[in-house]
Amino acid sequence: MPEIFGDLFTLSGFMTFLMLLLLQAVLGFDNLLYIAIESKRVGEKAPMVRRWGIGLAMLFRIVLLIIIVSLFGVLAEPLFSIGIPRVLDGEFTLQSLVTLLGGGFIIYTAVKEITHLLTVDEFGHKEGGDKKSVTQAILLIVAMNLVFSFDSILSAMAIANVKETVDGVVETRYQLTIMTVAILASGIAMMLMADYVAEFIRRNRMYEVLGLFILFLVGVLLVTEGAHLAHMHIFTFPIDAMSKSSFYLVVGVLVITDIISTNFQRRLWAQREAELLKMRNLEEAAKYRNDG
Repeated sequence: MPEIFGDLFTLSGFMTFLMLLLLQAVLGFDNLLYIAIESKRVGEKAPMVRRWGIGLAMLFRIVLLIIIVSLFGVLAEPLFSIGIPRVLDGEFTLQSLVTLLGGGFIIYTAVKEITHLLTVDEFGHKEGGDKKSVTQAILLIVAMNLVFSFDSILSAMAIANVKETVDGVVETRYQLTIMTVAILASGIAMMLMADYVAEFIRRNRMYEVLGLFILFLVGVLLVTEGAHLAHMHIFTFPIDAMSKSSFYLVVGVLVITDIISTNFQRRLWAQREAELLKMRNLEEAAKYRNDG
C-alpha cells in the first residue's frame, strides 16, 4: 500500500474522511442549486452541461486544493488596501476578493432570474431567461464552483490535519490524500444528484422562486464573508460575516414557509373549484327543473 494512502486506511483517517464528506454535502447544496438553475439555459443539452461542468470543476478544485495547501501563507498576504477616512476602508487579499466578487455575481444572477420570472408573459416559453451557449454555461459552472471551493477547502484544511514533531518543532501536515478523495467522492455524488435537482425544479416551478431566494442568500453570505476577511468598514461600521447557523436558520424558515404556503394555496384552489362545481351543478339542476 503506497504511503500516500496510509492516512486514509487508518481509523482516524477514515473518520476524518467521513467528516469531510458530510462537510462537502452541507456546503455543496448551494453549489448544486446554482448548477441546476444555470444549466437549464442551454435547453436539451443541460444534462451534458451539468456533467462536464461538475467534472471539470472537480479537477480544478483538486488543483486549487494543492495550490492553497502549498501557498496558504501567500494567499493570506494583502494585495492592496483602500482607505477613505470615515467612508470606506479595507485590506484585500486574494481570498477576500474572490469571495466578494463571486458573492456579488451570485446576487446579480439571482436578482436577474427573479426579475425575469416577474416579467415573463408565458411560463412555457423562454424558460430560464437569456439563453447561453454550452461553453458559456460550463465556464460559469466551473468558475462559480471554484468560488464555493474556497470556503469548503479552508474548512477541510481545518479538519484534515495532523500535528507532527520534526526536530523538536511542531509542524502541521495537511492530509491532502483524504481531502482529494473526499472531493472526488462529493463530485461523483453531485453528478448523480444534479439531474434529479434540476428535474425537481422543472416539475415544481413554484419552488424555483424559493431556490432563487436561497441563491440570493448564498450571495449575501459570500459578500459579507469576503468583506469580513478584508476587515472592511463602511462609515466606520465593521462588516461582520453572516454566520452559517444564521444562514441555515433563514433557509430553513424559507423552506418551511414556502411548503406551508404552497399547500395552503392548493387547498384554497381545491375549495374554490369545489364551490364552482357545486354552483354549476345547482344551476344545471335549476335549469332542468325549469325546462321540465
